[in-house]
Amino acid sequence: MNYRIALVDDHQLFRAGMRGLLTMVENLEVVAEASTGEEFLEQLPTLEADVVFMDFSMPGMDGAETTEQALKRRPDLRIITLSMFGEESYYTRMVKAGACGFLLKDSDIDEVVEAVETVMTDGSYFSPRLLMSITRNMRSEAAPTEDPISAREREIVVAICRGLSNQEIADELFISKRTVDKHRANILEKTGCKNTAALVVYAIRNGLVEV
Repeated sequence: MNYRIALVDDHQLFRAGMRGLLTMVENLEVVAEASTGEEFLEQLPTLEADVVFMDFSMPGMDGAETTEQALKRRPDLRIITLSMFGEESYYTRMVKAGACGFLLKDSDIDEVVEAVETVMTDGSYFSPRLLMSITRNMRSEAAPTEDPISAREREIVVAICRGLSNQEIADELFISKRTVDKHRANILEKTGCKNTAALVVYAIRNGLVEV
């Protein structure tokens, strides 16, 4: 399947390098670029992209605000955050804004492709190296909270964090997919998470999964 990509980053050299990597992959096509959040939002009415690689630190409107505004207008977009080590404090804002992927800027092309394919199948992608760093920070900063979910829901959260689909979770737990769908909706409501990426962060923050 072919995927259309938009690049939003204020560094022209980085965009050029990213574009060069993506052109090496047959089913990926860069269809738009922007150097600021404001420029990207201006392109939205005519933008024909599936996945957006979004830098967090940009002049003017940052990545979180741009993501939030973009998804209000185009909820179909899949936005992957681009970052460097040391920017982990921004990730909670990006998750709340609706980003569904987190990728280090020095990732190789195989990881970039994996991220695109994962978010396009309604999953969330976290760079493994980045996830370990986020986990350390969240564990050190998090205050204990009362867990609102049941034991069964906890099992499903762990399975979601392992990247399993609802059907795969149903098969593993010997329940129907419809039951998993209902549990998943209840979990998102109880935890206040708007998507799978937010749920993964919730699970890490509350010690439901080990990374």
